Amino acid sequence: MAENDLKVLGAWPSPYVMRARIALNIKSLDYEFLEETFGSKSQLLLQSNPVHKKIPVLIHGDKPICESLVIVEYIDEVWASSPSILPSHPYDRATARFWASYIDEKWFPAMKGIAAAQAEEARKAAIEQVAEGLALLEDAFQKTSKGKDFFSGDKIGYLDIAFGCFLGWLRVTEKMNGIKFLDETKTPGLAKWAQKFCADAAVKDVMPETEKLAEVAKIITAKLRGAGAPPK
Repeated sequence: MAENDLKVLGAWPSPYVMRARIALNIKSLDYEFLEETFGSKSQLLLQSNPVHKKIPVLIHGDKPICESLVIVEYIDEVWASSPSILPSHPYDRATARFWASYIDEKWFPAMKGIAAAQAEEARKAAIEQVAEGLALLEDAFQKTSKGKDFFSGDKIGYLDIAFGCFLGWLRVTEKMNGIKFLDETKTPGLAKWAQKFCADAAVKDVMPETEKLAEVAKIITAKLRGAGAPPK
C-alpha cells in the first residue's frame, strides 16, 4: 500500500481535524484533504464513519480510521520509523492520554460553555472553569516538558497536538469576550509554548486565522444559544 494513499475527511475550522493533519505533517506524509461542507455530511463521510457520522476520518487505502486521537495514534504506529508522536515510556504515554482526555471531556466543553451561556452569571462561571483548567495545564506543562519547549520535550508530541489544536478557538474566545487567558503572568509556560507551537512547520499552515475563525464562531454561537452544539 502506498504511503501517500491517504485522505482526510474534514473541515478547516475543526480543531479535531487539525489533530490528524498535524500528525501527518509531523511524519511528512502526503495526503488529500477532502473538505466537508459546513452544516452537512457527505455520503463518503456517512459511509466511512457510520457510528458517529463525524469528522475527522482518515482513509488509508480503503480503510477508514475515526476519532481524532485514535487517528493520531494510528499514524504514529503505522509510520513508526518517523519522529515519534507518543512518548516512549509507558508512564509518560499514560500521563499524556490522561491530560488529552481531560482537555476533551472537561476543558474544551467549558470553553464552548462561554459561547453557549445566555446569562452573564453562567458566562462568568464558564470563564472561571476555563481559567482553572489552564492553571492545571500550566502545572502539567511544567512537569512534563522538563524545561523544554513542548509538553513532549524538544518536539511536538501527542499532548501538544491534543491541546494545541484548540489554540485558534481560544484566541477567538478571548477576542469575542474581551479577556486574556494565556499570558506570561498567570500561565508563563503555556504562553511561550503556544507561540512556539503555532510557529512550528507542522502546525502553521493548518492553524486557522483568528479573524476567519471568528466568522465561523459567530454562526456556531448562534446555534449554541439556539438549540444544538457545533459539529466536531
